[in-house]
Order: sequence, then structure tokens, then C-alpha cells
Amino acid sequence: MPVRTAGERQEAGSTPAPTWWVWLAAWPVTAVFVLSNAATPLYVLWQRDIGFSKGTLTVVFAFYIVGLLGSLLVCGVVSDRLGRRPVLLPALGLALAACVIFATATGVAALIVARLFTGIAVGAVVSAGMAAVTDVAGQERKRLAALLASCAMVFGAGLGPLLAGVLSETLPAPTVTVFLVEMALLATAVLAVLRMPIKRPATAPAKGAWIRVPGVPRGHGRQLTLGIAVFAPGITATSFVLSLGPSLLSGLLGTTSRIVAGAMAFVMFLAATGVQFVVQGLRRRTILITGAISTTLSMVTLVVAVHTSSVAVLITSALLAGAGQGMGQLGGLSLLNSAVPPQRLAEANAALNVGGYVPAGLLPVSAGYLSDAVGLTNGTTVFGTVLLSLAIIGGIVVVASRRRVTEPA
Repeated sequence: MPVRTAGERQEAGSTPAPTWWVWLAAWPVTAVFVLSNAATPLYVLWQRDIGFSKGTLTVVFAFYIVGLLGSLLVCGVVSDRLGRRPVLLPALGLALAACVIFATATGVAALIVARLFTGIAVGAVVSAGMAAVTDVAGQERKRLAALLASCAMVFGAGLGPLLAGVLSETLPAPTVTVFLVEMALLATAVLAVLRMPIKRPATAPAKGAWIRVPGVPRGHGRQLTLGIAVFAPGITATSFVLSLGPSLLSGLLGTTSRIVAGAMAFVMFLAATGVQFVVQGLRRRTILITGAISTTLSMVTLVVAVHTSSVAVLITSALLAGAGQGMGQLGGLSLLNSAVPPQRLAEANAALNVGGYVPAGLLPVSAGYLSDAVGLTNGTTVFGTVLLSLAIIGGIVVVASRRRVTEPA
């Protein structure tokens, strides 16, 4: 009698997957998010070798958002209808292709294509990958699934720039080595997806367009709105630090050290990871309100940092931004996991990320071009003021929600 894999046994509905599989299921999310920000400390090298402005830099960054949003229009629906694996494997293939293009890039066009491929891969893992973690966890471990999926995303996002900064400063071929390492990480993620104990969709594919703006089932719009209200300002704050943080460090500290730039991004996302473990037992509404407050304080300290040329205050702003994104992300994912049925969960995750990444793409690009025109200090001040207002509005939306937010037993 042939021996079945763990995935086949799970698909047959025999026994729940062991807890270690829930952790391992989050690894592909981490591996792809390592790539998402690995280029951050290297832009100063490409700017020097290729020659482009801060505005062009933010456009390169924004093509990642373009790829991600386009991916989210498709991947959530496809994953819910065909399964997680048919979405995750092509996404990992695109991530591997992006590594090759980054490592051989000699112009802005190559960087744009690599960022576009990276965004598509990330769009797949934030919808299908995060839903796969929930599938493996099962009904009884939904809160653990939301925590691990969210932490996998932000930990990978922080690990990428740290690896890139350290490897580019200490080893030859500074714009190549980190992508070779990332290719090895992605290869292990492919193996994890191939063996992952995830079920195939139990019902026939739902009717409706395959390419559409993702949403949630009727009656669950409130959970999505509350999540976006806090998650969107939080991820926009961290996106700003990723795209223009090295330029701010150069202006404030007078250094182009890639280790320093990578370390700042890493501690930002380390804060985003750690804070989720700290607040996981709180009520979801409390998590969201605290996240909005953290993002608001991040923008206050950002403006103070650029006007006082204080690196310590800038790092404080980055830590608060990471905490704001982490809590907004955890609160939003937890609300969706608790309410949305499994057959629509990947699409719901995609909807949350669409709501977050649209401002995360538009506002930093605007700030980059504004900084080219009026200076980095003034451009950052305008950005900080706008995002501070959005974070306050998000907090007010959560506070004003009169209907009780679903809470764990």
C-alpha cells in the first residue's frame, strides 16, 4: 500500500496537523518577505552606479506596490477556488526570477521588473500564504494562525534589509550576494509548500469573475473596515522608512552605511513582530486602537527627527511605525480569521492588503518627488502631517464603532 504524504493525509481529513506544521506553514511567507525589502540598503549603490533621483527611487519602490495590488486582484480568488499550492508555487518561481534580475541589474528598468515580480509574489503570499497557515492550523488554532502569519510577514520584511546590509558590507559583490542567499531560502520554501498539509477546496469553485477587486462576504465589511483603518496608516509609515529611510540617515548621520540602513529597517520590523506577541491576548479593538496611537506618535517623532537632525528620534519613529503596522495587521487579520469562512479567507486577506498597500504606494512616492522639489525636511514634514491625520482618523473609526467587535472566548 503506497505511503501518503502529510499533505495527502490532511486532505483526506484524518487528523489535524501538528503544531510545528503551523509554524512551518508560515515559512514561505517569511522567505518571500525577506526578498520584499532586501533591496532597501542597496539602493544607494544602484543610485551611485546607475544614477537616479529620490523621486525615481520611490517609483522603483512603487512598482512593487503595482505588482502586489495586481496580484491581489487575482490570487485571493484563485487560491480560494483552486487551492493554496497552485498559487504559492508560481509565486515562489517569480520570486526566484526576481532574485536573478536583481543580481544582474544594470539599469532602472531591470530594478523595476525585479520589484514588479517581487510585488506579485508578495501579493500571492499575503493572500494564499496567510490563508494556508490558517488552513493548517484548523478551527481550534485560528488565533495562533493569525499571529504566526502576521509575524512571518513582518519578521521577513525586517530580516531582508539586515541581511542585505551586512552581506553587502562584508562580502564581495554587494548587490549580488544577498540574492544568492535569498534564492536558497526560497528553495526551502518551495519544499515546504510541496509538503504542506493543506486541503484542496472541498466545494466546486464559486461563480463570479476570477479577476476582481477582492472583498469579504456580505455582513463582514465592518471587520474589514476596522482593520484597514489602522493597518493602512501603519504600513504606509513603514513603507516610507523603507523607501526614504536611507536618504534620511544620510542627511542626519552623514553616512551611507548599508548596515546602519538595514539595521534600522530590521529593528522596525522586529518591533512589529515583538509587539504582536505582547498584545496577542488583548481585545482586538484594544489592539487596533493602540496601533493607531503608535502610528500617530511615529509621525510626530518623524517630524521632530528631521527638524532636529536626531538619529535617535528617527529610530524611535521607525520603532513606533513598526509597532503600529504590527498591531494594525494583527488586529485586522484576527478579525477576518474570526469571522470570514475558509472558502473566502484568502480573498478577505487580499482585501485587507489592498486597503493597506494603496496608500503605502501613493504617499511615499508623493513624498519622494515633493522632497526633490522642496527638500527632504519639508517633504517629510508634509508626509508626516498627512499620515498623522489618517492615523488619528483610523483610531476614531475604531473607537466610534458601536457594534461589539468579535472577541475570542
